[in-house]
Amino acid sequence: MTPHVHLDRLSALLQGLSPRVVLCQTPASHAPGAADPPQHGVCPPADGGGRGLDLHILCDPAATQGGAAATLRDLSLLVCHAGQRAQWAALQGQGWRPWVSFSVVFDGPVGPLLLRELHRAEHIALHTADTSLAQIVQLMAGEMQATRCGQPLLMDRAGDILLIGLLRHWVMHPLNPVGLFGGLADPRLARALVAMHSHPAQPWTLDLLAVEAGMSRTAFATQFKQVTGVSAGKYLEGLRLAMAQRLVATGQGLKRVAQETGYASAATLSRAMGRADARQACPA
Repeated sequence: MTPHVHLDRLSALLQGLSPRVVLCQTPASHAPGAADPPQHGVCPPADGGGRGLDLHILCDPAATQGGAAATLRDLSLLVCHAGQRAQWAALQGQGWRPWVSFSVVFDGPVGPLLLRELHRAEHIALHTADTSLAQIVQLMAGEMQATRCGQPLLMDRAGDILLIGLLRHWVMHPLNPVGLFGGLADPRLARALVAMHSHPAQPWTLDLLAVEAGMSRTAFATQFKQVTGVSAGKYLEGLRLAMAQRLVATGQGLKRVAQETGYASAATLSRAMGRADARQACPA
């Protein structure tokens, strides 16, 4: 088993996501004379082809009337697929208004796996969120109360930190009863998931993954499928295929991609991609 001094559940995931986070709305966007503010609380497209999320920190105006400073109890986070408007429109009707918004595009192959986890927009009350996420937003709120040196750069970088805080929140409070974040929330399964994400080309077997998790082969296989919804073999297959598709899309040759993603040969990879294309063209 690969030794682990500390189980980092997110670094390998973030590497596979390759996120680009762009600040697209601040309180100044709503000021009189602001140039072309985003409409309807939706960030402008960030050239992601739908491969991303919009993160909106929302403020309850009833709690901040008269210029009162926003507190965590007044703020919430709306997470939705890029360009999604329905949930935002409903919250607008309840009086919420955008405070800071970020657009997130996933350039990495693991992006589709994460996006499938978000079945619907999620509205998170920040005063009840994971401590890490709450602290990040509290820092941002403090920055916005006064003009400080380096504030624009800090806010540009704040989106990256906000995304990490959100992922930590999802590990502690999985989006769905069954799925990726449920697996990452389980310390034993997380070790196997981190191993697969970190070294997808390694010739993993059920026995080796069970050793990573510190479980028996049977217990690991059963627990993995119950928690993530798929077998460990199917999960690894999907991870490798997603990585291979993204590498091929960048112009790399099948032979090299097959070696980097754990396929036995270029022909094996080609067949796997053909089956995936057929499923996408004719979904069950």
